[in-house]
Amino acid sequence: MNNPYILLWLEGPLQSWGFDSKFNRRETLPFPTKSGILGLLCSALGYGGEQREFLSLFSDLDLQVAAYSQKDQNGRLIKPLQLRDFHMVGSGFDDADPWQKLMIPKTIAGKPAVGGGAKLTYRYYLQDMAFAVALEVPANLLDILVAALQNPIWDLYLGRKCCVPTEFIYQGTFNDSAKAFAHVEAILADNGKNRAINFKVLQGNYPDLGDSFALNDVPICFGVNKQYQDRSVTVILETQE
Repeated sequence: MNNPYILLWLEGPLQSWGFDSKFNRRETLPFPTKSGILGLLCSALGYGGEQREFLSLFSDLDLQVAAYSQKDQNGRLIKPLQLRDFHMVGSGFDDADPWQKLMIPKTIAGKPAVGGGAKLTYRYYLQDMAFAVALEVPANLLDILVAALQNPIWDLYLGRKCCVPTEFIYQGTFNDSAKAFAHVEAILADNGKNRAINFKVLQGNYPDLGDSFALNDVPICFGVNKQYQDRSVTVILETQE
């Protein structure tokens, strides 16, 4: 028996799917990562910690993504935009107050940082995008995953806690990815969404179809010491300006 696919619809004003983030610069890919999608499932299930066994069940399973952009008045796709925000971490606290002093970043030795505790961090977000995600799931976990996505234990976000979804995430179960993506047209039509497909991301190496590269986004474990392994993906441009 083949594993089923669940269709996830990820839409919101802001999304951020980190893949190579540092403390002071937190980038986003232009599409959801496998680690981000599995993290979303863990939130729905209320799973914390490393979750090595759970994650191992998905390491070789398929994940496909289709990106949908807004259309302008002439029916042409609006180019996806990124937003760069910045945060002052540790600023405005009174170091004479014992409680406020705890909020100021320090060195690993617990001493004041050089130049003061405040740090400027840059954070990047995708604006007004929507993604259809077809995720292959173990057949024996299907009912559990669907129930969790419809009644999540923890809140669901699109990459970061400030990225709130504006549409129901779970959109159905299908026998294969083709049937899952065929259902997207109904989502667009029934909800009056003025969107069209921009590009698609396949799991695997298909150089004849588009640009293929390795992406280090398959989680081995979450928690404090996160570990990942590579997978090959191919980006296919569906439309061109």
